[in-house]
Amino acid sequence: MSYTVEKLEKSQVKFVFDVDAETFGKAVDEAYAKTKHKYAIAGFRKGHVPKKVIEGIYGKEVFFEDAMDIVIPEAYSEALGKEKDVDVVAQPELTSFDFKEDGGATFTLIVTVKPDVKLGKYKGLSIEKKVEKVTAKQVDAAVEEAREKQARIVEKDDASQNGDIVNIDFAGSVDGVKFDGGSAESYDLELGSGSFIPGFEEQLVGVKAGEKKDVKVTFPEDYHADELKGKEAVFECTVNAVKKKELPALDDEFVKEISEFDTLAEYKADVKNKLMKDAEDRADREFEDALVQAVVDNAEVEVPEAMIMQEAEDMVNEFEYRLSYQGIKLDDYLKYVNITKEQLLDEYKEQAAKSVKVRLVMEAVVKAEELKFEDKELDEKIADMAARSGQDVETFKKGLGKEHFEYLANQVLSDKLMSLLKAENAGTAKKASAKKAASDASEAPADEKAAPAKKPAAKKTAAKKTDESSEN
Repeated sequence: MSYTVEKLEKSQVKFVFDVDAETFGKAVDEAYAKTKHKYAIAGFRKGHVPKKVIEGIYGKEVFFEDAMDIVIPEAYSEALGKEKDVDVVAQPELTSFDFKEDGGATFTLIVTVKPDVKLGKYKGLSIEKKVEKVTAKQVDAAVEEAREKQARIVEKDDASQNGDIVNIDFAGSVDGVKFDGGSAESYDLELGSGSFIPGFEEQLVGVKAGEKKDVKVTFPEDYHADELKGKEAVFECTVNAVKKKELPALDDEFVKEISEFDTLAEYKADVKNKLMKDAEDRADREFEDALVQAVVDNAEVEVPEAMIMQEAEDMVNEFEYRLSYQGIKLDDYLKYVNITKEQLLDEYKEQAAKSVKVRLVMEAVVKAEELKFEDKELDEKIADMAARSGQDVETFKKGLGKEHFEYLANQVLSDKLMSLLKAENAGTAKKASAKKAASDASEAPADEKAAPAKKPAAKKTAAKKTDESSEN
């Protein structure tokens, strides 16, 4: 058996195979052995009919299709083993299969391969890392959120206000006919939360426990249920109770109750430090994303449609997996949102195309920089993952499959790649920041230019409780 290889446009390769008569004859014999039990012919036990008898009745081509199923994958696999430069990314397409007079066969496979990437500039990029300043307002908001979590819910006798919780029984109807999903009992609804359709919650402001009220609303035109889109509805509501949140006093006692600190000042300082760290981490992620995007934008690559579709299918499978954790089947979800699986795939295609392009370009940078990692780096990654899961390293390793090791190895390589990109572009980013600062200074009024810089005030460090007090 022999073959030829020809590169085509759009990241495709054509294999033309020539199968000799002996090889194809063996495949026919194998096909006969696998399928002979299907033939029941008078005078022979089932599964024991000679090949020539079956061919005489059904024609010599009777086993050819099954023989093709044997020859094609074997020939293809053998060819890929030899053609190390052919990086296949999708299942091959059989475009022709012909039988020769001498008993052999020829067939053609079109294969989609990983495309070539032409890297652009990926070093010395003018990208700044921008860290947002943490304001006193943000600190106060975080502290207030902590108070909200400690709030007590108590019933009240007076009329409801925005922010209150009303416990209601309700039944919705359109043109006097109740509809599915429009009724509930003892439902707690926070007024002003926006959890119900527009206009509903506003009409329950001012109600008291024991009152009944008809709430009239119009469903939005983009409502998920087609039968309710744009329809006017009436909800008969019975107010069982009106409740309000009682927030704890914002003082030292509150701080001692919810944290390791003794004073409100210490607690606020800690909140600010955490917000600053969050801002730093967020800026770092955004900087990484901007670096990657710039490198990808500067590169040239034509992503094959087959790779995009495979990525989209993987995304849908991942989405289906996440739904299963919520006890939801994909088919039920598709019915609820009124789309088909094909439409869902189409929705993922744009994101899939971007994802594949990023992966291809990053792989090209790894190859260009000849990035590799040592075994000890992978061991360190595994040890870190084991520690996070609360297991010893050996126990953790035993639970890892081959795909898990490959995933962790890719993470190690990705970390090295990102470190390289940051190192190669950090200097330029700093120069860009300095240039901007110099430009701003040159445009400042003369008196501001001459004014010496103020010495920054010393930062106060929040004192933590002693070990003795934390044990109390």
